[in-house]
Amino acid sequence: MIIKKFIAKTEKEAVENARKELGEGVVVMNVKPVKSKGLFAFLKAPMVEVTVALEEESEKYTAAVSAINNVIASSKTTPVTETPVMETPEKRDTNSAIEEKLDSLQSLLEQQLQKPAEEKEKEEKEEAAAPSKEESETDKFMRLLHDTMLENEVDEKYAQEIIEEIELVNKPNIPFDYALANIYQKMILKFGKPSGIEPAANGIKLVFFIGPTGVGKTTTIAKIASKFRVDEKKKVALLTADTYRIAAAEQLRTYANILEVPFRVIYTVEEIGKALEDFRDYDYIMIDTAGHSHQNSTQKDNMCNIIHSVDDKVEKEVHLVLSATTKYRDLISIADSYKEMADYKLIFTKLDETTTLGNLLNLRLYTGASLSYVTYGQNVPDDIEDFNPQKTVKRLLGGKN
Repeated sequence: MIIKKFIAKTEKEAVENARKELGEGVVVMNVKPVKSKGLFAFLKAPMVEVTVALEEESEKYTAAVSAINNVIASSKTTPVTETPVMETPEKRDTNSAIEEKLDSLQSLLEQQLQKPAEEKEKEEKEEAAAPSKEESETDKFMRLLHDTMLENEVDEKYAQEIIEEIELVNKPNIPFDYALANIYQKMILKFGKPSGIEPAANGIKLVFFIGPTGVGKTTTIAKIASKFRVDEKKKVALLTADTYRIAAAEQLRTYANILEVPFRVIYTVEEIGKALEDFRDYDYIMIDTAGHSHQNSTQKDNMCNIIHSVDDKVEKEVHLVLSATTKYRDLISIADSYKEMADYKLIFTKLDETTTLGNLLNLRLYTGASLSYVTYGQNVPDDIEDFNPQKTVKRLLGGKN
């Protein structure tokens, strides 16, 4: 595995530089801000350091395992009689990057192996009552990870698939840290690259936000609009096609006034075309849609007509906004219904109202749609961030952010 750091003005630029040098298969392992040094450091723009990894087929995590073993071994004992060996910067970076991402997960394993005597005795009795089958420590560890995913409401089907895929490449009695590194990277790859809203290749970008009632769609639009308007100094216009709820329209109008951006209520397909003409010099037009039940076919057809009225006229994106607190079965029904309208990306809201994030992985694998943003509160423009697969996987495996 090749592990390397790239420094640039933004995370996106650093990742792009990594892909140019190492290829599209790179996996982001760590992201952190870098302070400028020197007499006039305060005058320099802040930089971002991104650590990426690239798996080489011939190595299959050998470098990662070696690095983790070095970290764990050094933390347990330091021989007094041996002369310390100086680490190279590359090796030190490798250790640091992996240790940062797996620290909580390693302690999870240690806690599991240091259970109270009563709990161990209970498990031993259960194992004795079960059909006799020798289970290695590695098997127990993989079962622990499987159970941890289930506790975080990862669907049984996907949890089992991940474990089986890892077991195909695992060798008998491999170290725990090797299996942990394997499953950690496998889950990051399953989430794929986050896909936020990008500017149009030419002209204006039209962004539709769809989703059921009560998921925080309007507030999410305000947060994203604020990010582009305030942080990136882009020209943004806000529209709403939600003519069913006056309160929703007035809420978006209030946000538009605060941000000092145009606002308009859209009643017909023709008015979408008029807005495109009026705001042709803008960077983004963001459109809120009626937050009706996904089972209402009439309203669904009207929304579908609005979304596709701009086909071949302007570059557009559609984002399906969902609550992380919704039951998985209901999420499947919602995702299937809106899939009939258009291809979409996923935004999950209300992460602050749940302790489990399994549905993020479930919907990603069920729909194949990319995740763009997550929100975790009502504060505008705060409480929103680009989806972070590393942070999410760490939570799904029992770690803490």
